[in-house]
Amino acid sequence: MITTVLFDLDGTLLPMDQDVFVKCYFGLLAKRLAPLGYEPEPLIAGIWAGTAAMVKNDGSKLNEEAFWDDFAGRFGEKAREDLPHFDAFYREDFDQVQQSCGCNPKAAETVKRIKEMGFRVALATNPIFPAVATEKRIRWAGLQPEDFELYTTYKNSTCSKPNPAYYKEVVGKLGVTPEECLMVGNDVAEDMVAAGLGMKVFLLTDCIINKKNEDISRYPQGGFDELMGFLGALE
Repeated sequence: MITTVLFDLDGTLLPMDQDVFVKCYFGLLAKRLAPLGYEPEPLIAGIWAGTAAMVKNDGSKLNEEAFWDDFAGRFGEKAREDLPHFDAFYREDFDQVQQSCGCNPKAAETVKRIKEMGFRVALATNPIFPAVATEKRIRWAGLQPEDFELYTTYKNSTCSKPNPAYYKEVVGKLGVTPEECLMVGNDVAEDMVAAGLGMKVFLLTDCIINKKNEDISRYPQGGFDELMGFLGALE
């Protein structure tokens, strides 16, 4: 019996073209940090490498630590002193990235309706951002952080998608079993992997990502209307 619905954020509740989002995000970040001596290309390469370190994180440390250990390894330990400047970017500049995203009113409506149906709702977004960046993206989607029992960030997670251990960590925090959960996401590789743990899954196809061109016919799929129909059939 499904008791809990887990939502991805980017490309699921928050419509976006990931390439456009990343270009806008990195452009603004590079501009903000240039006065500190970071050249754009090495900085962006360092951010990608730190992200890869979080994806490879084996659960032995927080994703935040995995990122900064890698970043400081590339730019020197003094780079850790620049953390307040990164935080300031997310507080003061990151909202400009919203222009690269869309907004689908059905996202917030769907979350509200699902909660009214009695389901618990959590945000299983890849935990590679600090909380302030995740909270802002939640708001861009027309929702509020408090709409979710849990939202994962790089400060409260020790694994990342597509590692199944990430989903184990989420259900552990919520105190539920995988079999009680439905994972809703747009990325075939990162979100549908939850099915391997025993979760039900639903592939939201509005901004689908299927980098490996997998056969997706085996997944329940569609837009928010189809998702509500799928959930209604499960009750």
